[in-house]
Amino acid sequence: MSVLLAIAGQLVASFLSVGTPANADGGTVLFPGNLLVSRSVYEGTAGMITAGATLLPPGCTTGCVVANNNGDYPGVWDNDQVDGSFGVTAPVFLDQVTPSGRFVSSVRVPDNALVTSFPSKSELALNLSTDGRYITFMGYVAPVNGIDVSNSNTPGAFDPTNPVPGSDFRAVAQLDARGHFRFTETNAYSGNNGRAAILADSHGADVYYTVGNGGNGGTPQPAGIVTGTGAQLVTPSHQPERLQRPGATTPLGSFNITELGDPADKIGKDTNFRGLTVFDNVVYLTKGSGGNGVNTVYFVDTTGHACPNGVGVPRPGVRLPTTPLAFDPATVASTGLPNNMCVLAGFPTALKTKTSFPFGIWFADQDTAYVADEGNADTTFANGTYTNAAAQTTAGLQKWVRTNGTWQLAYTMDAGLNLGVPYMVPGYPTGTNAATGLPWAPATDGLRNITGRVNSDGTVTIWAVTSTVSGNGDTGADPNLLVAVTDRLDAASVGTQRFATIRSSRAGEVLRGVSFTPRNF
Repeated sequence: MSVLLAIAGQLVASFLSVGTPANADGGTVLFPGNLLVSRSVYEGTAGMITAGATLLPPGCTTGCVVANNNGDYPGVWDNDQVDGSFGVTAPVFLDQVTPSGRFVSSVRVPDNALVTSFPSKSELALNLSTDGRYITFMGYVAPVNGIDVSNSNTPGAFDPTNPVPGSDFRAVAQLDARGHFRFTETNAYSGNNGRAAILADSHGADVYYTVGNGGNGGTPQPAGIVTGTGAQLVTPSHQPERLQRPGATTPLGSFNITELGDPADKIGKDTNFRGLTVFDNVVYLTKGSGGNGVNTVYFVDTTGHACPNGVGVPRPGVRLPTTPLAFDPATVASTGLPNNMCVLAGFPTALKTKTSFPFGIWFADQDTAYVADEGNADTTFANGTYTNAAAQTTAGLQKWVRTNGTWQLAYTMDAGLNLGVPYMVPGYPTGTNAATGLPWAPATDGLRNITGRVNSDGTVTIWAVTSTVSGNGDTGADPNLLVAVTDRLDAASVGTQRFATIRSSRAGEVLRGVSFTPRNF
């Protein structure tokens, strides 16, 4: 194998062995100006799956497959080659670090309240609430080491065609600066996963905006799957989880490609959203994966007049939405939800594009936005490099500027990411994965979740979590990186901006979201 970029000598040794644990039961544990990074650690064992014997998905009665590997890491992810729903739940950790990457503290989210699916790369985005007092994220109400939970139904939105027979609530987690958690269960995202949440708590509001994807069965999807996917409005619960009884889902909004003049495709799959942010009282969302719809940046139009043809810009002076989208329950399964979203003018409108994979989005000001592009996930490998990943020109961090009411791509920053070049991870295999015929060693493919800060000298600094390609059976389970780059806000073209790696996950770890810590009360 050719060039391997060593990560072993990074600024820090490990998330697990340095620093003082935070107090999960409360106490002032988060300090202003620091970052929070969501992380998961694989805790599975070889014996929980038996290669050649265990039937997947667990509890299946039809369409069962036989596991091709046991539960040992990282070979466990080769089971994704036979079970397209394969995943294993794992605990969630929130690591507090300084902007330069120095470790401060870590807290393990209570397992009995919320877990994540370890290989599900689009989960655990971290977002500050609209008034900056809370951090929110999403996961599952399920045990650690649960198999295929990320494609299970939710109890209140059952799809009989889903090959995964299990049933698990999704949940929103809320954390304040003193280390206090609150959890709210929901029936949204049945068959798939919730990915991001933001608490709207300004001006007396008290509601979560959430995004994700729903459905893991056939067509047509049941009404509860359609209404519970995409962008949702979830009311925070003030009860302990054991007393919560989540009801019907309440969609925040929807988009259908027919708004752009395209013929309709699978109902409920045009809103396979991943990124989420709120800026100037507007909810923005991104779509960058899936076999349907348009990979681009969207916004919720609360006026009904911003984009009659599916493309536009938000009207000035709007208020944040606080009521769910009205719909006809009798027709939603056949015709979908009403449309109240738009493609942000200037961003792509092409169907199923192979060059646009937006994920995180952060606004520096009303005329400057940074969009993380995850990359094409192409694992073509030759001469020691993932060649198609290395050749990308739009993967990395895109800078968009608004001119005369339309957004334009100014440039893409990728220097220092070493797209497509494999790197070594201590304790991780260095040879070839026999199941895929490709090297185990991962390479950066692009960026996922991001956050940023406007500096006093006219620059901005953006922190991002990387995406990967590799020979792993599921590249979402690859050890990845936290990187940072500084850009001049007024720059019109790419210059000497270069990403620096400030944190690296070890074997058995993945990094997911990044945000600044919430402010104290």
